[in-house]
Amino acid sequence: MLLWLTELLAEYIRAFAVFQYLTFRTMVSVMTALLMSLLIGPYVINKLADLQIGQTVRDDGPQSHLSKAGTPTMGGALILIVILVTTLLWGDLSSNHVWVVLLVTMAFGAVGWVDDYLKITRRNSAGLSARWKYLWQSVFGLAAAVFLYTNAQIPAETDLIVPFFKQVAIPMGIGFVVLSYLMIVGMSNAVNLTDGLDGLAILPTVMVGAALGLIAYVAGNVEFSSYLQIPYIPGAGELAVFCGALIGAGLGFLWFNTYPAQVFMGDVGALALGAALGIVAIIVRHEIVLLIMGGLFVLETASVIIQVASFRLTGKRIFRMAPIHHHFELKGWPEPKVIVRLWIVTLVLVTIGLSTLKLR
Repeated sequence: MLLWLTELLAEYIRAFAVFQYLTFRTMVSVMTALLMSLLIGPYVINKLADLQIGQTVRDDGPQSHLSKAGTPTMGGALILIVILVTTLLWGDLSSNHVWVVLLVTMAFGAVGWVDDYLKITRRNSAGLSARWKYLWQSVFGLAAAVFLYTNAQIPAETDLIVPFFKQVAIPMGIGFVVLSYLMIVGMSNAVNLTDGLDGLAILPTVMVGAALGLIAYVAGNVEFSSYLQIPYIPGAGELAVFCGALIGAGLGFLWFNTYPAQVFMGDVGALALGAALGIVAIIVRHEIVLLIMGGLFVLETASVIIQVASFRLTGKRIFRMAPIHHHFELKGWPEPKVIVRLWIVTLVLVTIGLSTLKLR
């Protein structure tokens, strides 16, 4: 929106030409989203409290979490609003990539909103049934996957890129749709499972989002992509603006979500942000790298799968409680220690993921 306006103004005032630079718009996107979150955050939190939109805590969860009951939830709506407004302000709205990412993010946010709403109105932690939640996630995930597959202009947009190798690109054909669907829905649920402690999910999401923004920038640049020997994806660079909005909105939300949290993200935020990471990684063709950088999300999901499988097959539990962050709590780790240590793990994994850009 403002990109178009600055293009017109640049014809008369040369200083406005700086807004044509993707790097500048990405930085402005970060600051816009951060300031917007910090400014309207207190109002949103107070409004949620006035409406009695409070967190419902699991009865079988750690006893230390019982005191969190009633804390305003659905704060993820703040993140989504800020990301949407910021991207519309500074993004190139002629880009199909921008619209696909925005629509997927908002669609999964809508699923999460319904889930949160039912939890609040029913006064329990059940929310939307798993069947219906998975159905709508599948509908939106498949729709995005099919759209990207049918609108691909070059083979690189649907090939599977294997990191650490210079020229390993595996043609997937229709398999691209299956992989994309699994990445979008899988990451959506993985971030949601991770969102169980104050600030635990949002900062890793920001770190992974920042790394994906950098990858989007170099993948959308002919010279950088050639130098790093990664596929050139026309138009992918514009997703750096979206990732910038995610960074700013996420950091602004963390200001209020850090321990002890004033507000929780809720499914409306977790499901949407996970899907956003998945769809961005798909467009820039770095799904495997996302699994490396988002190893925390993968670990949290794997711990739940292992726990359920073990209990059903043997009647025994591997962990004291799943997802695994609760296991560490029940071992006696204070909540802040669990959070910060898992943040550090994510930082290391993101660094490893980014190293794949050069180690080929």
